[in-house]
Amino acid sequence: MVKPPTVVFFDIDGTLIDTAGAGRAAMLRALSRLSPGASPGEAVDFAGRTDRAIAHDLLRTAGISPDPDTVEVFFQFYCEALPETLAERPEGRVLPHVPEVLESLRNRPDTVLALLTGNIRRGAYTKLAHFGLARYFPCGGFGDRFVDRRMVARDALEAVRRFLSCEPDPQRCFVIGDTVHDLRCARAIGAVPVAVLTGWAQANELAKEKPHAVLETLAELEQLLPPPKP
Repeated sequence: MVKPPTVVFFDIDGTLIDTAGAGRAAMLRALSRLSPGASPGEAVDFAGRTDRAIAHDLLRTAGISPDPDTVEVFFQFYCEALPETLAERPEGRVLPHVPEVLESLRNRPDTVLALLTGNIRRGAYTKLAHFGLARYFPCGGFGDRFVDRRMVARDALEAVRRFLSCEPDPQRCFVIGDTVHDLRCARAIGAVPVAVLTGWAQANELAKEKPHAVLETLAELEQLLPPPKP
């Protein structure tokens, strides 16, 4: 029997790239455009959450009802602002060892790369394209429709099923991320959770979720994966 391929799901912000706050800035710009003079919502937590959850909180702090139509307008304004805020931040960067690891994994015939991110799809690919990484990810799960990241995880797994036309083996599925939300996503789909310390969460915070491994950078990732098929 042919074994299912290894699937490696990646978070984006803090795992692959550091946008130097471009995403947050674009959301606040979108909020200001939607409602000039609205509260900027400094108390809203952005890390590891879906864009839909963040949008709901931002709108509520500004006294705006987060109904579906309003959220879609907000996302449209966000996507229009994001290329501008990315360009305004030359300190944004690809995180250490990411390009070489992605290139190596893409060249393994038994491995599929996918996204599992709270970003909405258009925002995700805008960020990745800005840093030259979009070509590595043919499919994934995104934060367009869901508040709960665990629902994004299930959607990501279904996207991989469609892409492969077969059932992935959870023991050969790995979720790589820098927050506890990413690790919980892995548990939600029975995948292997792997934490990376390139984001904002501390090692002890991530360790409480009992990940399979906690990596300093992605340079250590390949040694955790099943060996490539000959």
